[in-house]
Amino acid sequence: MRYFYAFEAGPDGPVVRALPPRRWQTVLSALMQLRRVSIVGVGLLGGSIGLALRERMPGCQVVGYGHRASTLIEAMRSGALDEAHEDLPAAVRDADLVVLCAPVGLLATLLREMSPHLSQGTIVTDVGSTKRGIVRAAEELLPAGVHFVGSHPMAGSEKRGVRFARADLFDRAVCIMTPTDQTDASALGKVEAFWKLLGMRLTRLSPAEHDRLLADVSHLPHVVAAALVGMQEEVAFDLCGKGFLDVTRIAGGDGGLWRDILLDNRDNVLASIKRLNEQLRELEVLLEARQPETLEAWLRTASERRQQMLERRDSGE
Repeated sequence: MRYFYAFEAGPDGPVVRALPPRRWQTVLSALMQLRRVSIVGVGLLGGSIGLALRERMPGCQVVGYGHRASTLIEAMRSGALDEAHEDLPAAVRDADLVVLCAPVGLLATLLREMSPHLSQGTIVTDVGSTKRGIVRAAEELLPAGVHFVGSHPMAGSEKRGVRFARADLFDRAVCIMTPTDQTDASALGKVEAFWKLLGMRLTRLSPAEHDRLLADVSHLPHVVAAALVGMQEEVAFDLCGKGFLDVTRIAGGDGGLWRDILLDNRDNVLASIKRLNEQLRELEVLLEARQPETLEAWLRTASERRQQMLERRDSGE
């Protein structure tokens, strides 16, 4: 059984108690007092949020918005939602928390449309892969008394749609919070508690630092996977083994969604491509010079760094 920890009052002052998952969920539920959560965009991530919430906070009403009736029907049948709407104002009205799960290219438009219908004290967060744009839009478009907290759960897959949603999608994954000087501290705490309830580990970055680092570890890998597929001769398709399929798995993602991400983070992605080209040029020099020892050291360094990355992830650092 996995335990969490919290401070509790003791006879000689605060003490740390190990809380089993059910107790931890009770603590977080009391802290957040969420009665109504609206999920704007019920796909893989939105549907998984709904399933996790209905499992871990059964007293909270989960409402979904989407522009396809078929998707909303599927989400209701899967148990991800208590209520579904094709009308955005109806979906966000009276919500304690609104979670934007739409492509980054639509987020500003959705904020603009929903803003007049949000209640005082409502908190808005998102799951977008880029942060500078949505944070600026939220600070410009949301009315006073409505609080935005940027967040990016590092969970999901190349698969799309609510049919692939599952309640444990976020367990042990990292969620990056992107507060600014204008972020309300109480709202930030509640959104962090929300993601913890869904099983996530948290870290904080500024929106600018988030976009710079994610260009390297998320956006560039998608570009490379797509380029590897694009460079293949058709005759090679029947020769691809598991290694090639593993490396290029993420190239199967939604093209429109990734178009918006790459354009929104264009400056950082271009810088990442330049740095990758420098690595490839270094490899090119080693191959041209036929330097086996140096080539092996280059490959060994990459292997060791990857192992370090896995150890840090597994240790929860």
